Amino acid sequence: MAQATGMQFYDSLPLFEAFEGVADEANYRPLPDGWVLAVADIVDSTSAIAEGRYKSVNMAGASVISALMNALGERNLPFVFGGDGALAAIPVSMAPKARAALAAAKTWVAEELGLELRAALVPVADIRASGRDMRVARFKASEEVSYAMFSGGGASWAEAEMKAGRYQIEAAAAGSRPDLTGLSCRWNPIVSRHGAIVSIIAVPGLLGNGPEFQALVGDIVALAEGEERGGHPVPENGPKPRLSMQGVAVESRAVARKGRRLIAWSWITLQSLMLFVCFKLGWNIGKFDTTQYKRDLVRNSDFRKFDDGLKMTIDIGIERLRQIEERLKRAAEAGVSSYGLHQQDSALMTCIVPAAMSRDHVHFIDGAAGGYAMAAKNLKAAFAPVG
Repeated sequence: MAQATGMQFYDSLPLFEAFEGVADEANYRPLPDGWVLAVADIVDSTSAIAEGRYKSVNMAGASVISALMNALGERNLPFVFGGDGALAAIPVSMAPKARAALAAAKTWVAEELGLELRAALVPVADIRASGRDMRVARFKASEEVSYAMFSGGGASWAEAEMKAGRYQIEAAAAGSRPDLTGLSCRWNPIVSRHGAIVSIIAVPGLLGNGPEFQALVGDIVALAEGEERGGHPVPENGPKPRLSMQGVAVESRAVARKGRRLIAWSWITLQSLMLFVCFKLGWNIGKFDTTQYKRDLVRNSDFRKFDDGLKMTIDIGIERLRQIEERLKRAAEAGVSSYGLHQQDSALMTCIVPAAMSRDHVHFIDGAAGGYAMAAKNLKAAFAPVG
């Protein structure tokens, strides 16, 4: 397998624009052996969710991506946000910086959010030695943003290895902080307009990632596409401008140490209020174009992805949900797929905005009452023995 020491490999990948292309293996290319996977998740996230702390869980997952992007100086990093965790593919030359960023993120998550972040760096060569593969594609979400899609089973294997205690990264010294510049979660939950916000995970069953599973993915995407704007949870003109004080409090912990929080809190609140007034009244401030920002926010939103399986958080009607679940049930009975669903009435948005005037801001969408984490729990329950 060819080696690659920088990001040129990923930057050179062709883009596909129709999301149903996630089911087409022709869009994927093998990751070079000389790369590593950074994987991370929150230990016992379901307990935190039960305590109503899913905004903190989402913030912890997104902090992994923010820390890596800032430490590596790479905005176009191939990553996947998983709600209570994240994955990123990194050239081995960048592994030392990535390790330091993940170690600092572990400490920050523990000290500031009261959660335990697990993290590991897994060589792609080891993934292939296990009999799995690691393939990546680039989905063009907008003119400014693309998202990585992963297939081959390698991501799932790397996550399982991490949970088994292998390839672990130890936390940095107490008080260590990653660079989380741009990480924010200022928006209130976005209420469903069509009936339900549904988080869906569908992974290959006993028959593997063959034509039957690819056909299933195509069918589920097509069903979702039948909803207005493909079930996009964020309204066409952006979310309603309502400030989340819980989000402001969490963000202030990301940008300032203890003792400086009041200043950070005040500045974030002022910025947010100014933005929301612009949203509501259609005002621009200097070169900041509110209409363009709204348009980019919606187009850049990451509400569907492929990470060894289909993952979507969509806003759909109850009848369409019934059709999707029926299709998933048939596939499960045929050994084509296993799946997990979680239904809630609103979605959460966690953001990485590198600079106010840049258009490459990204917005991670998850269900506001457990989302992907609860869908994954339901998926695991489907594998559990009866009795």
